[in-house]
Amino acid sequence: SQLLIYTYVFSIILKVKLDLKGLPEDSKLTFGLWLFAGLIPWLAFTNGLTQASGCVIRQPNLVKKVVFPLSLLPLVPILSTFIESTFGLIALTGMFYISFGAINQTLWLLPVVLIPQLLLTAGLGYFTAGLTVFLRDIPQTLGVILNLWFYITPIVYPASVIPENWRVWVFWCNPLTAIAEVYRDLVLVGEIKHWGELGIAALMSVLIFYFGLWVYQKLRPAFADVL
Repeated sequence: SQLLIYTYVFSIILKVKLDLKGLPEDSKLTFGLWLFAGLIPWLAFTNGLTQASGCVIRQPNLVKKVVFPLSLLPLVPILSTFIESTFGLIALTGMFYISFGAINQTLWLLPVVLIPQLLLTAGLGYFTAGLTVFLRDIPQTLGVILNLWFYITPIVYPASVIPENWRVWVFWCNPLTAIAEVYRDLVLVGEIKHWGELGIAALMSVLIFYFGLWVYQKLRPAFADVL
């Protein structure tokens, strides 16, 4: 439903133009596939993070009564959404093959973008899951932040429409921008055009992962008392 709405608004009403190597510019199908390729990592990220933020308070019995490795709690919903996103990738690849009669050989490079995406989601998941035990409004606040994050990330509009002096900040300070663009590079274009941005996003993802895990482990001894 999101795919259809965004395609209608941005491709038909606003007439956003794409410039993808080897693909027709004015095709609604091209825009739909391009949009789908950006929504897959975004939805995996937001759904996993949203579910992970409340995972500890939803499982008080595991925290208080059972000897259970609590570090696994945020990872379960995150990994589940990643598994779901693979079905989206399969559907996207199939639609691309039916539409253009080819599959880009760069698909085997998907781990170079999946690993940073997983680390980023897990790091923020650990961070928000730990804080939610003490601040129960975190999931609601997270929803507002993700709403704003969505529109400052070129998911439904191409990065080329961002003013030049802002574009560098959107690419280098927002890891989701590089992740979404590399998804599109791998599935639709057949070459990675954003190696530098992906490298910075990977570094940020590693740092966020370790910081989120450190916060979660520091707060974990108090979970049972608070719950």
